[in-house]
Amino acid sequence: MFQEFSRAHVAHVSTSPLPGDASETVLTRLDFAAAVSEISAWDGYARTPLHRLNSLARAVQLGGIHYKDEGPRFGLGSFKALGGAYAGLRVLQRQLSKRLGRDIAVEEIRTGGYADEIAAITLVSATDGNHGRSLSWGARMFGAPCRIYIHSEVSEGRAEAMRDLGAIVERIDGDYDESVARARQDAVDNGWFVVSDTSWEGYSQPPKDVMSGYGVMVGEIVDDLVQAPTHVFVQGGVGGLAGAVAAGLRQHWGQGSPRLVVVEPELASCLFESAKAGAPTTVAVEKETLMAGLSCGKPSELAWSILREEVGDFLTIPESLVEPAMMLAGRPMGEDPAIVAGESAVAGLAAVVAAAVQEPLRRDLGLTSESQVLLIGSEGATDQEIYDRIMSRTAA
Repeated sequence: MFQEFSRAHVAHVSTSPLPGDASETVLTRLDFAAAVSEISAWDGYARTPLHRLNSLARAVQLGGIHYKDEGPRFGLGSFKALGGAYAGLRVLQRQLSKRLGRDIAVEEIRTGGYADEIAAITLVSATDGNHGRSLSWGARMFGAPCRIYIHSEVSEGRAEAMRDLGAIVERIDGDYDESVARARQDAVDNGWFVVSDTSWEGYSQPPKDVMSGYGVMVGEIVDDLVQAPTHVFVQGGVGGLAGAVAAGLRQHWGQGSPRLVVVEPELASCLFESAKAGAPTTVAVEKETLMAGLSCGKPSELAWSILREEVGDFLTIPESLVEPAMMLAGRPMGEDPAIVAGESAVAGLAAVVAAAVQEPLRRDLGLTSESQVLLIGSEGATDQEIYDRIMSRTAA
């Protein structure tokens, strides 16, 4: 039943987290509270479901698997709806406050104030799809122009979704990190404002706001769980999601916080290599992963400052596990609910099933028949054509 998972090569590096208080100081409780207060006031806000995959858990001899399904988030298809739009709003707030010489509240912008001034502030970002879609949506909601840079492998379906939200989309040759560099340079040249989900030296506030937005999701999770899970398997990418989840869970559960396992594609393993090196490490993305939202070669320094203190386990998974994991979600076992899970959404699901059925890895990660595992289903079908093609091919 799980042959593909049992024979897959899943690489694991185990580290000793450093002592520190980044989970309280890099992303503070006030940061999370401000994001929750604002985002929960937006039209269309609704909590996303936390599914229990009881049949799958029994099949792989775990105590429980909990799947946070971010596919329905604001109709945008992913958890990133919480980050890019909120960070864009905060950029507008800071720029308006600076130009007008007084503090402007985010509520004033949300309710339509300063439309003429906002129309003169262009928001810019690079994306693999979901972050740019969130920023495009937020820019339209608040009345700001938006330009999005995508690399050569981003699907045309994802590009069109951003154009439909009013963004100007520019495709460049190269990979994600090169699209980030181009967005930064064009912003400098034209007086635009970058709203990135990754940080670098001298640039940290918008990525911090992005991660604060993700705290809305973490708050929903802890409200829905009676007790802390034993493990959390969370996607890597630049590390923003993992860092926000790590900080939010630590703030809520303190010393009882679960064991965090960061999962990346083996084709884009910047956090895995950072863990091995003990410092943020850039890797060359020589071939694009099917998990498009995780195709990142350079970690966010802001996120890494949290991960180095909170995470002791980093995994990479092969491409061969993506489609079987999507099938496990979409055509589930027993009484488990059917979940539309995109390519990047299933990284944690693929990793936990592989770990559960491979005895050495199961032992190394401390997985037992009592383990309660939380997974972050980070996206739904953000490109319906790709999703349908994968599911039909896998079924065949």
